Amino acid sequence: MNPPLARMEPGAHRPIPPESLPAMNAQPLTEQEIQHLTPAQVSALAQRLERDDYPNAFASLQDWHLLRKIAFQRPDLVESYMHLLDLEAYDES
Repeated sequence: MNPPLARMEPGAHRPIPPESLPAMNAQPLTEQEIQHLTPAQVSALAQRLERDDYPNAFASLQDWHLLRKIAFQRPDLVESYMHLLDLEAYDES
């Protein structure tokens, strides 16, 4: 299980290590923290989802929701992992 994410101070721009991405029962990332994620961190998250090696369904669902949140705020980082989200275009008509 990964350690909980250490909170960034306002205005801080230090990268979050991949192993520090939120784990089950950790507080979700803020919008500011998502803006400072690196491709390596998102890759680590995607690899966890690819392996599907979780203690329960809730842990995998938490990672899936995190990747989805990143996709909406930083689509450039998730472009290679969209197959994990299985998102479909929404047609309002």
